[in-house]
Amino acid sequence: MMSVTENTGMTQTPIPLISISPVLSKKMTKINSLDAAPAAPPMLVRRKSGDINHIATLSSSVLPAFGTIVNDSHLQLQRFIIAPFDRRYRWWQTFLVVLVIYSAWASPFELAFSHIATGSLWPVDLVVDGFFAIDIVLTFFVAYLDKHTYLLVVDCKKIALRYIVRLGFIMDVASTLPFQHLYGLFRGRTNRSAVFGFLNLLRLWRLRRASKLFSRMEKDTRFSYHWIRIVKLICVTLFVVHSVGCLQYWMAIHYHDKHKTWLGAQIGNFEDISIWKRYTYSLYWTITTLTTVGYGDLHAVNTTEKIANTFFMFFNIGLTAYLIGNMTNLIVRRAIGTFAMRDEEHHIERFASTNRLPETLQEQMLAHIHHKYEMLEWQQGEELQNLPKALRSSIGQHLFKKTLQKAYFFKEVSDSLIVHLITEVKAEYFPPKVDIILQNEMPKDFYIIVYGQVELLIYKDGTEQILSKLGHYEMAGEIAVLFNIPQLFTVRTKRCTQVLRISHQDFKEIVRQHDDDGQTIISNVTEHLKDLEREIRDEIPLVTELLCDLNHATEQSISKDKVHEREASSVVHDGSAKGASLCSTTPRSLMRLVIHGHHPNKTDTAHSSKPGKLIHLPETMEDLLQLAEEKFGKIGSQIIMNDGSEVEELSVLRENDHLFYC
Repeated sequence: MMSVTENTGMTQTPIPLISISPVLSKKMTKINSLDAAPAAPPMLVRRKSGDINHIATLSSSVLPAFGTIVNDSHLQLQRFIIAPFDRRYRWWQTFLVVLVIYSAWASPFELAFSHIATGSLWPVDLVVDGFFAIDIVLTFFVAYLDKHTYLLVVDCKKIALRYIVRLGFIMDVASTLPFQHLYGLFRGRTNRSAVFGFLNLLRLWRLRRASKLFSRMEKDTRFSYHWIRIVKLICVTLFVVHSVGCLQYWMAIHYHDKHKTWLGAQIGNFEDISIWKRYTYSLYWTITTLTTVGYGDLHAVNTTEKIANTFFMFFNIGLTAYLIGNMTNLIVRRAIGTFAMRDEEHHIERFASTNRLPETLQEQMLAHIHHKYEMLEWQQGEELQNLPKALRSSIGQHLFKKTLQKAYFFKEVSDSLIVHLITEVKAEYFPPKVDIILQNEMPKDFYIIVYGQVELLIYKDGTEQILSKLGHYEMAGEIAVLFNIPQLFTVRTKRCTQVLRISHQDFKEIVRQHDDDGQTIISNVTEHLKDLEREIRDEIPLVTELLCDLNHATEQSISKDKVHEREASSVVHDGSAKGASLCSTTPRSLMRLVIHGHHPNKTDTAHSSKPGKLIHLPETMEDLLQLAEEKFGKIGSQIIMNDGSEVEELSVLRENDHLFYC
């Protein structure tokens, strides 16, 4: 059970967050064992498949429609049907991208130098076209994802119909057919007409495969997004330079007066020089035009070239904007954290200057901002909060379970409590010389130190005094949270420290469901306080006194456990008695009361200015008087209530009553 101090008109001693209830715990053992959720596995287990070896290889998730029941039958593929995420099919697609690179270079090149298409590149083109013809056949057997139901369609007829009615099928066939070779096969002679050169440009349709590959790699966490984008921009630039260079040469070679062309004006008989030298000239002029350098050695001569170069320069404006925009975006993305940090530093400096804060506070604020951005990738709060609770629990067990189990506070507690607590744990980082907890503040959280070191400080006579230092797996703030009292010490980091923060409210709600673990925690705290240094124990006399009372009550409850279990919860009628009395099933020794050492109507005495003492109700009135005498160091004769009435029987008392010893 848990309780919090109630506000009344009088000064009260704080009530512990966890109370001991051994009898109730034994009675609830069976119920707790049935209701307690089984501990989650230490790690989230993901089913492995021979087809999928890494989650990053999927370009999109195969998701069911809302409300659709998906079982294993959805994953059973028919014979000869290929899953789109099959590893072998992915490798096949990657191999085709290599062939796409060849097609992107060969198609414009064969347009400019037509005799190459029927010469040395002819067998290579046939082999490449053959691979793409095989891919067309395979596509009739590749399952696809339905955009409406998000289910995998494995029916052969539906797959074939979907592929045939789409533009992709027509373009795949058109870009694969070797038109020039088919013409030579049927007509018996070779034709080097420019028509076949332009038909070969249909192979550029295959470039969409390269675009999809880059898109998939940009989403793949195994690759750097920054470098993938740079490689993509370089490829786009090289393709444009190559294609325009080949087109410029095609225009020069097909002009009626070759001496009045951009290349003929510089080199008279340019057809007599080697192909690669002519290709180099073409690339050179394209690059000088693209970069707007324009040395003047090569320039447009005839009207056709001038018109073509005019449109090319308009195209260059868009291409340059695309390249500069993408590069700027990449650079800014890498420096956006620095910009944000500098802005926050500027605001903090203005705030500190306006409010005339001490230099030490300003340094702590700036150090916190620096540490916040330096450790940004280590912060786990936002990432974990966006995940499902079960997944957060599995991740939390992997990250935090060992730390919780090594903390003295949770020694020998049940796995059920650890599992429930892990989902509420928050990992935080603090730079050196930062106050995590302030003395006398209300308890909101307590901390477990994962690594680093903190100091326990107290303020006496206006000066700071270091009581102790805490390191790995030690705790700070847990005593104040447990007994619902103000924080006893200031906790300050000595160096960079990672901690696990547990909320007071979350801890209270979880321990309410685990009575046995509440007792275990009390026992752990008792043993811990016994081992503390004397200087620290002297600073927490109230907590030490409360624990002594709790231990005394526990011993009495255990010794009389069998007697309490035999007590009947019914009304007992006695003819000689003055009235009926109710025999409570709750052990009297577990009832908590606050006792004061003065008369309720006398508020000007020395005892009236002191807070009351939290006690557990003894078994008899004599024991109560003896306990009050020990607490206040004086001899009294009666116990009275707040309204002045004298207590003669303990059965009339209730939980949290205020008694006055006089």
